[in-house]
Amino acid sequence: MEEITIHEIDFALINEFFIELERQGPGSAEETVRALSFIRGLSDKTKIADLGCGTGFQTMVLAQNTEADITALDLFAVSIDKLNATVERLGLQNRVRGIVGSMDDLPFQDEEFDIIWSEGAIGNIGFEKGLAHWRRFLKKEGYVAVTYESWFTDERPADIEKWWTDAVPEISTIAHNISIMQKTGYIPVAAFVLPETCWTDNYFIPQKARHEEFLKKHAGNKTAEDMIAFMRREAELYAKYKSYYGYVFYIGKKISNWGI
Repeated sequence: MEEITIHEIDFALINEFFIELERQGPGSAEETVRALSFIRGLSDKTKIADLGCGTGFQTMVLAQNTEADITALDLFAVSIDKLNATVERLGLQNRVRGIVGSMDDLPFQDEEFDIIWSEGAIGNIGFEKGLAHWRRFLKKEGYVAVTYESWFTDERPADIEKWWTDAVPEISTIAHNISIMQKTGYIPVAAFVLPETCWTDNYFIPQKARHEEFLKKHAGNKTAEDMIAFMRREAELYAKYKSYYGYVFYIGKKISNWGI
């Protein structure tokens, strides 16, 4: 039987599944803080945009490790509602807000932000397209920090190559992605691989606990069944092929006079 791709799954169902989970993709608070450590000049005047923020796990990590003003943006209103509820619970309303919007049509002013942050989301619009589009919203010498699915090797088994190329058509090697950062007007500052636990402990294990409950709720719904089958397959493939791919944090600094 032919496997479905991520693009054939109902995004409303995906959102419903993940809304109850702490994370919507691989990562960890420790790796968010590690990426933040490469960024200079942080202060209470710093402005951060967190794009494709989901329910805001990393948004809160940024808020708790900086004094920055943070605008978090996501396409799904239900995710933003949950994020803003967390903001209120933590008493961060004076400097953190969630808004509904699209990563490829940002409602911001040119050079509005010191940092554009995005974990596990840039692949939805394309690595090169995202970096090129977002650059105009960064101040001179502002930073971009994103996690993105990347190959660790130049060659890999055909079945995992097909799986990820279907999901993220532009997926490439770390070296190529760094060259794309340079091509789109950034000085590469750092690139590091997220540890395996960001996938296993923080992404797959919490999902597994929710699978049966979700299937019971959507009994007889083939779309829901296909989605859970896809998630289980993703975990199986990671266990088998994790030496070939993973998420990489890329941090770049805008070249202020680039293109002149």
